Amino acid sequence: QVQLVELGGGSVQAGGSLRLSCAASGYTYSNYCMGWFRQPPGKGREGLAAIDRDGSTVYADSVKGRFTISKDNAKNTLYLQMDSLKPEDTAMYYCAADPIYWCTVVLGAGAEYNYWGQGTQVTVSS
Repeated sequence: QVQLVELGGGSVQAGGSLRLSCAASGYTYSNYCMGWFRQPPGKGREGLAAIDRDGSTVYADSVKGRFTISKDNAKNTLYLQMDSLKPEDTAMYYCAADPIYWCTVVLGAGAEYNYWGQGTQVTVSS
């Protein structure tokens, strides 16, 4: 059974940094595409970044240059380093996984991912 558990959310002032982690279990971690998504209050889900089996990545324009996705296959853990945070980054953040291919060609809102974590809240104050 695939399980994803996000950690690392919290409250931070604008300009600050947070690092989210997503611990995965129940599947062959290195064979899956993984991504980070968020959903602000009252808005739809937004894709932020994805990382494929070979380590290739893709980012949404809204976070490019500020957020970095990475993974540690030995620890079965996905990370999202978030720097220069803005109040508009306030949202519930989710990690997702799926054995899809070409996940870094186009970054959508995550409909193609079947496995999701429970989410972690990030709040950025001005």
